[in-house]
Parts: sequence; C-alpha cells; structure tokens
Amino acid sequence: MLKSFVIKKRFRDIYKLRWGSWIRDHASSHRKERMSSGDPPASTLLRDTTHMLSDLVINDADGSGNDDSPNLKAQDDPPSPFWNRSSVSHSTAARRRRRLAASSQHMGMHSSYVRPTEDIFNANDPRIKEDILGIIMQYLADEGFHASQAVLYDETNVKWKEREERTIEVKRLKKAILDGDWQEVEKLCTKPLVKNHRSFLYSIYKQQYLEYIERREVQKAFTFLNKRLKPLEHLQTRPNEFKDLCYLLTAKSIHEAPSFKNWEGIMGARENLVDQLQSMLDFETADRNGSRYIPPSRLLTLLRQAVAYQIEFSRYHPKVAPAVHSLLENYTSFVIPNATANILSGHRRNVKCVEFIGEEGQEIVSGSSDNTLRIWGTETGECHAILEGHTSRIWDVSTTTQGDFVASASGDGTVKVWNLRDSLPQCATTLTGHSGDVYSARYHPHQDYIVTGGYDKSVRLYDINTGAVIKTFQGHQLAVTKTIFNPLGNLVVSGSKDNTIKFWDIVSGLCIRTISSHLGEVTSVEMNSSGTYLLSSSKDNSNRLWDVRMVRPIQKLKGHQNTSKNFIRSCFADNSLIVGGSEDGVVYIWDQDTGEVLQKLRGHSGVVYEAAWNAKQGLLASCSDDQTVRVWCYDEKLPMDI
Repeated sequence: MLKSFVIKKRFRDIYKLRWGSWIRDHASSHRKERMSSGDPPASTLLRDTTHMLSDLVINDADGSGNDDSPNLKAQDDPPSPFWNRSSVSHSTAARRRRRLAASSQHMGMHSSYVRPTEDIFNANDPRIKEDILGIIMQYLADEGFHASQAVLYDETNVKWKEREERTIEVKRLKKAILDGDWQEVEKLCTKPLVKNHRSFLYSIYKQQYLEYIERREVQKAFTFLNKRLKPLEHLQTRPNEFKDLCYLLTAKSIHEAPSFKNWEGIMGARENLVDQLQSMLDFETADRNGSRYIPPSRLLTLLRQAVAYQIEFSRYHPKVAPAVHSLLENYTSFVIPNATANILSGHRRNVKCVEFIGEEGQEIVSGSSDNTLRIWGTETGECHAILEGHTSRIWDVSTTTQGDFVASASGDGTVKVWNLRDSLPQCATTLTGHSGDVYSARYHPHQDYIVTGGYDKSVRLYDINTGAVIKTFQGHQLAVTKTIFNPLGNLVVSGSKDNTIKFWDIVSGLCIRTISSHLGEVTSVEMNSSGTYLLSSSKDNSNRLWDVRMVRPIQKLKGHQNTSKNFIRSCFADNSLIVGGSEDGVVYIWDQDTGEVLQKLRGHSGVVYEAAWNAKQGLLASCSDDQTVRVWCYDEKLPMDI
C-alpha cells in the first residue's frame, strides 16, 4: 500500500544517511585487521547455527541393532547372564567407536542463556491459560479428535461462537471502511464491537466528514459536523482539531488546516482508520479476554521452537542437529567427558560425597570427613558457602529438584536439612532417630519426605516439615549403605552390607522384593529416570545393572576396584552411560548396553568415592580421598582415554 511504501522508503533513506558511512568505515577497518593478522577471510569463518530438525538424523542414535549385541554367557553368578569380555566381538568394538564418535559431534559451549523463569512465562496468567487451551483445542481439531475438542469447549466454557461472530463483524467493518460503504459502517457501529469505543467512533465520523469536504459536499458536511462530530468534540486527538474541522467548510483544500496538512487522501486515510481499528482490537483482546488469533499448527510450532532452543543452548553445541524422538525428556547432548573443567579445593579431609544442586546444576554440594559441606559454583569453581553443624564426617548429600534444600547424612547419627534460599544457608531441620552413622539420605521426588539408612540396619522415612519418623523399615542384617526412591516415589530401595538389595512399599512398610545375588557388600543403588533399571555397586569389583521388571541382572560392569572398606558408588549418566568411582583413583564411564569401558578419567590422586552427572550442564563431578572435587567436561581437542 502507499502508506507502507512511503514509510519503508523513508526508513531506508534515513538508515543509509545515518549508518551507511559508519558501516563502510567499520567494515574497512575490520578487513585491514584480519588481513594483517593473517586470518582466513571472514566468509570461511561464518557458521550456520540454524538447524532443520526434521531433515537431520544421527544414525544409530538409540544404539539398537542385532549386530551390536554380543553373545550372553553366565559368569560369576551361574544364573546371571553377564557379558564375557573374552567373547566381545568386533561389532562391539565398532559400537564403542561409534559411541566415541557420537560424543565428538559436539563443539563449543553456551555457558549462559535466558532461563524459563516465571518472570518470562507465568503459567498462572489467565491470558496464558486461555492461550494454552485454545492451542490444545486447535491441535485436537487438526488431528481429528473432534469429540474431545467439543468436551474441552464445554468444560472451559469458552464462547467460541460469539468470538467467531465478532471476527466476522470485524472483517465486515474493515471492508466497509475501505469501500467507503458508510451505511454499513453506521450499522456495524451500533454493535458492541465499536459502540463502546467512542474515540474510534469519533475517528470514523471525522473520516466521513473529511470525505464530504474532499468531494465539496459542503452542506452535507455542515449537517454531519453538527449531528455527529459536535457531541464528540472532547475526543479530538489534537488541540484545536475541531476548530480546523469547522474551518474546512470554507477552505479550498483540506491541507490548508494545520491539523490536516499531512492528510494522505481518502484511500490513505481509510487505510489508517483500518489500522487504528486493528490496534484497538489487539489491545482490547490482549487486555480483556485474551481472544487472539491462533496461527495454524501453533502447538507443533512451539514444540519445534522448544526443541530447537534446547539443542541450540545445550552446553555442547552439536555439529549436526539430531532428530528428537521423544518430548518426555529435555534434550541433552550426548558427550563423554574427557577433560578437567575445574578442581574444587578447600576441604581439609577426604570428600565422601558430591551432587549437583537441583536440575539446573548451577552449583555443586560436597560433603567431607572434615564435618562440613561446601557449596561451589559449577562454572567458576568458587566456594560460595561452608555449611557447619555436623560433629562427624558427611557420608551422603541429596538435593531437591528445585535446588532450594540440601540434606546431609552424617556419622554423628543425624541428617541435617539446609535451606539454600537465603544468601547464607542455614540448617532448617535436624532429623534424629538413628543409633550410629547415617550413611544415606535421599529426597522424595514429589513430596516432603526423606529416606535414610544407617549403621543400625534400619531404613527410616521422615516427614521434613515435622521432623517425625513416618515409617521404619526393618529387615537388613547389617548396616544399610544406600537408600533411594523409585521415580514414582511409591517404593524405597535399599542396599546393605548384608549383600542384599530390598524393595519396600512406602505405604505398608513391607519388603516386597529382595535381591541377594551379590557376592559382596552393596555400597550403592540407583535407578534410571524411568524406573526400569537398577544399578548397584558392591565390594566384589563389579557394578550390576538389573531389569527391575524381571528382577534379573542384565549387565555386569567391571574394570574398576571396589573391595576395601570404602563406599564406592556409581550412577546413571545420560540414558546410556554409567559412571562410577574406583579405589585406583580413576573415574570410569561404561556403556550401559554393552558393559564396555568407554572412558577413564584420570586426575585424582586418591580413591574416587562417587561421581555425579548433571544432564542440564553436561558435566560430571567426582569426589576423592585427595580432598578435592573435580568437574569434568568434554573437550573436542583432546583424545579419549580408554
């Protein structure tokens, strides 16, 4: 249209005038700097960071394929189908190479980015809620779920029919204005759409009046001025505008009046009026009822944007964007750490436990035999706080998903809950009841509970708010070394020095299952995110992977050392890696599917007690007898150590 063309032309002229010389000068100096430094041309350094998710797939991303599965052979425990290292085929070696290659398909790091806080997106905003419902209904309709869509219409009491009628009226009004069909405009102005917007009515009447003047229909203009515009004189948009309207009755041209010297003619003014109508409606719908136009396939568009955001701002930027096959978990880069990112020093005795704080993992908490906990910055490695209060060593730490509380299990027989919301973290609650060392503490995934295990052979379930013991689970014959919840939170799993693993029903307190296939003391137990696999460590130099549904071992992970008095623990990393400590001072990373060692991280000078993985950060943390915590990352420039 004429208006948009004029605006664009003016913008281009101003842009060229003000910025053209600066851009030329800056580009010239930049080229000189690059040529003098011997760098390659800028064109060779440009990298396209926008990826088309639908077109790109990482081959064999799920690691499936019959050729990669070695033959099973019983070993150590006769009925248990463990892998035999001597029978590892060339296909397994090929799989290992592919896994390492997949890790190498990442580069660079995004150390900071906009985080999805409530300040940015408030899900309780009524307008946001209505948008969500509208998008869901659109998706149901697009996919043919019309009955479900109708039910949702009724349940949300959304007056879609009225809104559709309103949309039709808006279209009619816009067309009538552009066509100059003022009788139709007058009729539509009696409806609620415009009736209550007197300032817009004034604009409509002003346009009609100016068109009478332009056509020199002075008598009609005079009558219209008195009948329509005079009652709305107080709504004039400029000082003296109404006086100028009166002056036009005797003027030769509309442009003679100061208020209308820039008048763009009948068609231009009509287009401006339509724009004013649209702006008014946009403001009204955003401010009052949230009734907004939903672009086609809006849900899918938002999901694609969310996935692209996760990939683009993952710590390790993939060289080739992978295809995403599930929305149930956030995207994480598949990398195998091979380099030390930070060494966290400050503890005065060995460090028994370590964990990233919350899902975000912006901080790390460590517990030591110096009776203290330390909070560290993940990126900087700086010590943010020292938590003092225990009178004996710290055996275990656990954090809430939000990262606002930390629980510490200690040799003084207590579990302390620390509030991290304050700038100076304080002990909020002390849980008592165990007689002897408390070796383990773990937060419930959904409720304010903590499960603990200790030297007194008992497993205890605490209510954090009251500090009371809700349940005590008895059945182990020796000390309980590790306690966890399953992902649903309805079961407690405990490992013990009596060589057994027990599953407890959280409601009844009964032991519903016992695993007793270990040949050594159980030092740790962990479950994967879906609750289908259980990982256990024991003092027979092995970590075992169990199918929880079949209650049978499906993998045996070897190579590390775990035979002495130490508690060596392991955990899941990513969905296909397992990491753990070792008495030889090395952090081991195994392939979950084959049991093969993919990487050995060397750097500690003492026993590595535990390793913790954070998917959001793409980092691994380990704690050691050498009084340090190490943070490990992936560096594409360094080789893998197998």
